[in-house]
Amino acid sequence: MIQTDALPAFNDNYLWLLQDADSRRCAVVDPGDAAPVLAWLQAHPGWQLSDILVTHHHFDHVGGVAELKQLTGARVYGPATEKIPERDIGLAGDETIKVLGLDFQVIAVPGHTLGHIAYYQAEQGLLFCGDTLFAAGCGRLFEGTPQQMHASLQRLAALPEATQVYCTHEYTLSNLRFAHAVEPGNPQVEARLQQVSAWRETGRISLPSTIALEKASNPFLRTAEPEVVASAERNDGTRYDDAQDVFASLRAWKDRF
Repeated sequence: MIQTDALPAFNDNYLWLLQDADSRRCAVVDPGDAAPVLAWLQAHPGWQLSDILVTHHHFDHVGGVAELKQLTGARVYGPATEKIPERDIGLAGDETIKVLGLDFQVIAVPGHTLGHIAYYQAEQGLLFCGDTLFAAGCGRLFEGTPQQMHASLQRLAALPEATQVYCTHEYTLSNLRFAHAVEPGNPQVEARLQQVSAWRETGRISLPSTIALEKASNPFLRTAEPEVVASAERNDGTRYDDAQDVFASLRAWKDRF
């Protein structure tokens, strides 16, 4: 059984540290800063960092990769079409890699960046999705199209509902405020907003989420719901008949929110 812990970095990033107590090996997802990982290793003598998993090329996800690779010799996985420091294995999607003795499925999820990938571990139900799917939200479209991001989110939404969603930013509260503006009649959004507000007041992190929770309260996964469609149409003064167009409307609205 793999244990997964958050290592906070910068203002709102989480580096996810996966630990196998039997082998005393660990892996880290999206280490934008080496310092939190090195501090953990120093506090846990005898552990080895064996793998580094990168979802996309943005600096807050790769800034610590080169230093960690140099100091630990960890193998670096990342998107094949993006510039990833010290990458050993380039991935495009549909591959399976073995990390800490477990198989991880690589899923192509373009949108935030064109080469963005996610890592899914089926037996333990773990999804490391970088900046594609957020708790109650999704990433900005820096490189891809709304159509690409919508398709990527639908791909993730099709995973088993118990899947734990490990994204890489503490954006949940602001995302839920937007979700409430889009779908004020959704009791799941209201309940989640109150819960996460209480958590953040005490310093508790809001992650991981689950696919089930996202399907119930994330407007970007609910683009066919009548209230979501009506809110997008009211906000834009436009009639929408396609879920992709609703998604594009919501993403543009969130950028201004």
